[in-house]
Amino acid sequence: MTGEHSPFLCNRLQEFGGASVFAEMSALAVRTGAINLGQGFPDTNGPPAVAEAAIEAIRGDFNQYPPGIGYPVLRRAVADHQKRFWGLEFDPDTEVLITAGATEAITAAILALCGPGDEVVTFEPYFDIYPADISMAGAERRLVQLRPPAYTFDPDELAAAFGPRTRVLVLNSPHNPTGKVFSVAELDTIARLCVEHDVIAITDEVYEHLVFDQNVHVPLAGRPQMADRTVTISSGGKTLSFTGWKIGWVCARGELVRAVQAAKQLLTYVSGGPFQPAVAVGLGLDDGFYTGLAADLQARRDLLCAGLSAAGFEPAVPQGTYYITADIRPLGASDGLEFCRALPEMCGVVAVPVQVLCDDKELGAPFVRFAACKRPEVLTEAVERLATLANR
Repeated sequence: MTGEHSPFLCNRLQEFGGASVFAEMSALAVRTGAINLGQGFPDTNGPPAVAEAAIEAIRGDFNQYPPGIGYPVLRRAVADHQKRFWGLEFDPDTEVLITAGATEAITAAILALCGPGDEVVTFEPYFDIYPADISMAGAERRLVQLRPPAYTFDPDELAAAFGPRTRVLVLNSPHNPTGKVFSVAELDTIARLCVEHDVIAITDEVYEHLVFDQNVHVPLAGRPQMADRTVTISSGGKTLSFTGWKIGWVCARGELVRAVQAAKQLLTYVSGGPFQPAVAVGLGLDDGFYTGLAADLQARRDLLCAGLSAAGFEPAVPQGTYYITADIRPLGASDGLEFCRALPEMCGVVAVPVQVLCDDKELGAPFVRFAACKRPEVLTEAVERLATLANR
C-alpha cells in the first residue's frame, strides 16, 4: 500500500489506506501498453472440464446460498485432496470450511484467533494482506527476515520473535513473493517453537502444487504435534487457474474451524455457489494434470529467469510459486519502487517492487518481483523488451 492518509479511516488501517501498488502497476501497464508481469494471475483459463462443471452447476441447483460451511461435494473433495497429496486426515463435515478465496480464509482466521495485545509472528517479505489483517485484529506483528538470495531465516531470530504474548504464527509456503519452499528442517524449527509457546499456526498454502525441480511442498500440519494447532488454508484459484472464482478453504480441527467460521460468517457469510462443485471436479483431476501444471510453469520460470539474467538482472531462481525476485543493483538501480515506476517507459514491462512487501524497506529496496504465469509467447515478448535494458 502507498500509505496515503485518509481522514475517515480508523487508525489501525491508516498505513494500508492508500492504493495498492499492484493496482498502481496494473494501471501503469494499461496506460503505457506495457506487458504486465506484476500481478500474479494467469492469462489463460483453467481445465475445460472444470469450466463446464460450473456451467452445469449454474443450470442446476447451486444458485442459492450454499450451507455456511460450504457444499458437501466440495468439502469432501478438499478432504480427499488433503489425504491424497499430503496424507492429512480431515473430517469433511466438521474440519473443512469453504471460504471466499484464501484471502477471506486468512483474514477470518486472524480475526478469529487474535485480538488487542496479542502478537503474530510472520516472515518478511510478506503477502500484503498479512500485516493489514493483523492490524484489523488489533494485534501486533513480529517479523522475521527471509534474507536473499536463498531467502533463509536465522533460527535464533525466529526464536526471539516468540514471547508471552505470541498468539499466532502465519506461514506462507511456497512463499510469495520470494518463491521459497520451506524445508522440512525449517518447518520442524517452526513447529518446535509453536509447540513450546502454545501458538496456533495459520498456513497459506495456495501454491502447494506449484513446486519445481527436486523441491517438495510439506504441510506444517503434518509435522510432529502440529495437527491440532494448525489452520491450513488453500484455494482453487492458483492450482486451477480460475482466480476470479474466489473459492478457498480452511482445514483444521473442529474447534479451530468453528472459531474461523464465526468470523467468516460476518464477512461474506457464503459465496460462489455454482463454483464450489466445479472446483470439486478440479480437485479430482488425475495426477497428470498436477504434474503437468508444475512442469509447464517451471518451463515458463526458466524462460523468464534466463531473460532477466540476459537483461542484466540477478534473479533468484524460485523453488515454487508464480514469482521471480530479481536484484536490480547490477543495472545501476537501488530503489525498486522508483525502478518499477520507470520500467514501463524504459522497456514496456511492469514488475512489482518488493520493498512494499516489507516493513524493513532496506531489505526489499533493491529487489523487484516478476510473475511467470503468462503464456510463453507473452513471456518471450517480455524477455525481448527487457533485453533492451542491457544496452542502456
